[in-house]
Amino acid sequence: MKFDTPAITNPIDQLKIVGHPVDRIDGPLKTTGTAPYAYERHDVAANQAYGYIVGAGISKGRILSFDLGRAQAAPGVLAIVTHENAGKLGKGKLNAAKLLGGPTVDHYHQAVALVVAETFEQARAAAQLVQVNYARTDGAFDLAQARESTERRTANRDNTVGDFAGAFAKAEVRLDQTYTTPDHSHSMMEPHATIAAWNGDRLSVWTSNQMIDWTTGDLATTLGMPKDKVHLMSPYIGGGFGGKLFLRADTLLAALGARAARRPVKVAMQRPLIANNTTHRPATIQRIRIGATAQGKITAIGHESWSGNLPDGKPENAVQQTRLLYAGEHRLTGTRLAHLDLPEGNAMRAPGEAPGLMALEVAMDELAERVGLDPIALRVLNDTQVDPANAARPFSQRRLVECMRTGAERFGWSQRSARPGLVRDGRWLVGMGMAAAFRNNQVTKSGARVALDRRGVVTVETDMTDIGTGSYTIIAQTAAEMMGLPLERVVVRLGDSQFPASSGSGGQWGANCSTAGVYAACIKLREAIAQRAGLDAASAEFSDGMVRAGGRSVPLAGLPGLAGQERIVAEDAIEFGDLDKRYQQSTFGAHFVEVGVDAYTAEIRVRRMLAVCASGRILNPKSARSQVIGAMTMGVGAALMEELAVDARLGFFVNHDLAGYEVPVHADIPHQEVIFMDETDPISSPMKAKGVGELGICGVGAAVANAIYNATGVRVRDYPVTLDKLITRMPDAA
Repeated sequence: MKFDTPAITNPIDQLKIVGHPVDRIDGPLKTTGTAPYAYERHDVAANQAYGYIVGAGISKGRILSFDLGRAQAAPGVLAIVTHENAGKLGKGKLNAAKLLGGPTVDHYHQAVALVVAETFEQARAAAQLVQVNYARTDGAFDLAQARESTERRTANRDNTVGDFAGAFAKAEVRLDQTYTTPDHSHSMMEPHATIAAWNGDRLSVWTSNQMIDWTTGDLATTLGMPKDKVHLMSPYIGGGFGGKLFLRADTLLAALGARAARRPVKVAMQRPLIANNTTHRPATIQRIRIGATAQGKITAIGHESWSGNLPDGKPENAVQQTRLLYAGEHRLTGTRLAHLDLPEGNAMRAPGEAPGLMALEVAMDELAERVGLDPIALRVLNDTQVDPANAARPFSQRRLVECMRTGAERFGWSQRSARPGLVRDGRWLVGMGMAAAFRNNQVTKSGARVALDRRGVVTVETDMTDIGTGSYTIIAQTAAEMMGLPLERVVVRLGDSQFPASSGSGGQWGANCSTAGVYAACIKLREAIAQRAGLDAASAEFSDGMVRAGGRSVPLAGLPGLAGQERIVAEDAIEFGDLDKRYQQSTFGAHFVEVGVDAYTAEIRVRRMLAVCASGRILNPKSARSQVIGAMTMGVGAALMEELAVDARLGFFVNHDLAGYEVPVHADIPHQEVIFMDETDPISSPMKAKGVGELGICGVGAAVANAIYNATGVRVRDYPVTLDKLITRMPDAA
């Protein structure tokens, strides 16, 4: 099905099941510990052996030799895989880093060997006996040091509208500030884990991965085999946040280990390797320049971002929201890529916008203070209903102003002191901050297969994944709504490369696109059922387990002509036309935060939070709220504690475990409230939905930082905002 005209009405609009806060249908499995995660699949292949990854002990250089004698002689060892015996490996399209290092080493903890043994303990013990002789070479590890040469080399990457330099120079009010964000780790609960088993020249893989079709193709390319001989399964995923979008070392090494040991092998990447072996959100240095009239109208806005990556990597696009969020005739945005010999930088929840808004929305707060406007009033003044760089391209929906005003009323924004440092609650300095939220709506082809059996049960199959977001539930709701069935008569099967390729989970596109794919398949199934029942498909209505047309009603259970195991099967995919090119499709919101800062110690406590989101139809308010409060929590972590500390001498992330890399815990997070604006967007998809899982983090960090400034009068532009950056500049507590 091609979606190229706005969907005004369709069966989804009945909202009998879609749009309701349905409990997660996978909830009982997860709360009872019976959901089958990748590493726990003891039932899928007999006689599983264990693999343990050896990570590189240097950040850049070459492997001169291995001494494997003691490791090979250790109890239980079945095989050791290195680049010397792995065979020729290709390189997938989506990886900037080689997943098996050697003879060159590209970054610290790059996998250089896999030890396979009868038990996990034997594999771990033998891995400690692997001796690697390296020749270390100098590398580049410091983004700040690389900034000057990077600016000269990549200045032609700028995107300009009008005469930014001239307009900025002439502006009555000028802001020119630099902000930094550090490297971040995904820190999902479930590590990267895989079981691999060969049957002749066919490979079966049970893994934890967000994008089945991408990863199946990249694994086949890397191993030099046909894609149709790789069967990849990932029905349950214990968190991803972008870290499991791509083929990673655990999957490749499990396949190589299983081939070498001639039996199934399971590999779970040990937690200390995840930060340096897999991807992360890269650090940024962001310069923001805003020129405005004395009344606060933006005349020139410029945003440049420096970030680092491996030679084949891409920069963090921290400027993309600045191209669309606020009006301004003269504009400059640009990204700069420094080649750093650190692990690969790649997508993490709301890549680009999350770190970009941490800078832009603080800059807007600073501008508001300079021109004497309330922060919300400044943003309202500079709102736009069209793409600022192309007035002929309107937003399909843009309710940013409503989000801010709704949030201000609910949060009690009018009680905020415009002058910082004046509100006290005992020893606590109290402040409020806000920030706009923005995330683009992306659409991509997504397919599904649906089948009706003689019992009147509909089964949905698609390779879409559920990374804890509620995909099982919203897909079941979609099929139930389309086919006029209760939820208990819908079965959903996900995460299998033998199912039709879906959008996968990433980029905030998963919910909207995967359900639209199910919608398309259900349209075909409705037509086939009506034809089998002898009814007019164009006028047929599906409800209460019946199909009705022309005064006749036929039950779906026991449909005429269906017997035994026979099913009516339909398959289709949603394909998007050019609506996303004719209209700018984005999601919007506003975040409000109240903090307390101890006047004596500068300790920071978040006291309450509110998010207001305008992101199309909310398919399930309960699971959507869960996504947003999780994103808000990640935003607090980015604002106050998360930082992968770089050893700039040896080139690695020092705090590479959950003891040293701090993330928020329950005690850090206070009351969180979420408001969803009543919105549908018929330009987006037949579901009239968009996405909210990444919008929820966008702007949170800036709202926290702005609240800290309002509480203390101390502006910190280098994240995370920790007490050591505040305490020497705090006002006299007395």
